[in-house]
Amino acid sequence: MTKLRTPMLLMGIFLIISACTTPAVPATQTVEDTPTLAPYPNDTPSPPQINAPVVETPSLVSIQFINSLEGWGVTETRIVRTNDSGFTWYNVTPPGITETGYNVDLYAIDPSNAWLQIPDVANYPNAGNLYRTTDGGLTWTSNSVPFSRGHIAFLDANNGWVLADLGVGAGSNAVAVYQTTDGGVNWTQKYINDPNNANAGDSLPLGGLKYGLAPVDMQTAFVYGVVYAPGTIYLFRTDDGGATWAQVAAPLPPNAENAELSVEQLEFVSPGNGFLAVRLTSDTIQLAIYVTNDAGNTWTLTPTLIPDGGSADFLSVNDAVVYNGQQFYVTRDAARTWSIIPPDVQFGETFAVMDFSDLSTGWVLTYDPTSQRSLYRSVDGGTTWFPVVP
Repeated sequence: MTKLRTPMLLMGIFLIISACTTPAVPATQTVEDTPTLAPYPNDTPSPPQINAPVVETPSLVSIQFINSLEGWGVTETRIVRTNDSGFTWYNVTPPGITETGYNVDLYAIDPSNAWLQIPDVANYPNAGNLYRTTDGGLTWTSNSVPFSRGHIAFLDANNGWVLADLGVGAGSNAVAVYQTTDGGVNWTQKYINDPNNANAGDSLPLGGLKYGLAPVDMQTAFVYGVVYAPGTIYLFRTDDGGATWAQVAAPLPPNAENAELSVEQLEFVSPGNGFLAVRLTSDTIQLAIYVTNDAGNTWTLTPTLIPDGGSADFLSVNDAVVYNGQQFYVTRDAARTWSIIPPDVQFGETFAVMDFSDLSTGWVLTYDPTSQRSLYRSVDGGTTWFPVVP
């Protein structure tokens, strides 16, 4: 996976939505009740130990699994890594860092390469420190950067974007867009919409909350979020490296003209193929999934509106998983049809975040009212779950 899965929205933006009664899936939509998932292979031999201290039962606040064995995590005080599916975690925190948790942003592209952004609180939102590792956290380098918090997105070990948060107020969100071509050592500001800045632009409006940035390459990227105007999908695109932005049109779901529409997630699983998850809030909550096969030039609304749909994980051109608070929805055909998988563990309100490496193997991070954090793993596509932490 290429995104850190956290139980809070990036850049400190929270949407608290009251629970709604789950409506029946309309008969015109194709939903299979019995999934046909590929069998999970036999467990592989134990991987070699990582040359770092073991952390017993880490209290994880976020996770990111690269594959069925390798993953990264964040606790309140540490950065941790696993190479055995989450059973063993190693402390790979950069030297001198004693506080992490929700105050940092971690982005990993593989087991070796990761970046850790730590804000400079005294100079927020215009300064921070970016740590980088190329050996799985055994060593880190650091440099100062001109932003404090942001949505980090790297295309490879050298080329990346940041949508930097400059502040939220009254339904507006000031941001700056930066690019790097040397792995995060140097950053070039490509756009800013803060009206207090002499170079501010308005093609990416101040109005609306920006949840994230999804790049296709170093020229084309999308910014998504929500604006509190009924029937409006908040989605903007650049094709000149972030210098200018234009709003993207997408067909509205049925009867969505008066609903609040928030773009919860946008992810490209290949240079041309991507998924867009839009939450519809009115008398009920539904999740609409859009797909693109032309790098976002056009977006197609798929048939099924998932009732109470929440967390989504897009795995490949065809494969995706959505959790709706009660059960998992799984597609193998790019959201044309879905299988419903009721889990044997009722996560309920303790569910914080999920991450699947493929349609067989996934993890769920829970957080209960006693502040107990647990990590569960499934190897049969979400049907059965067992705890790996604690």
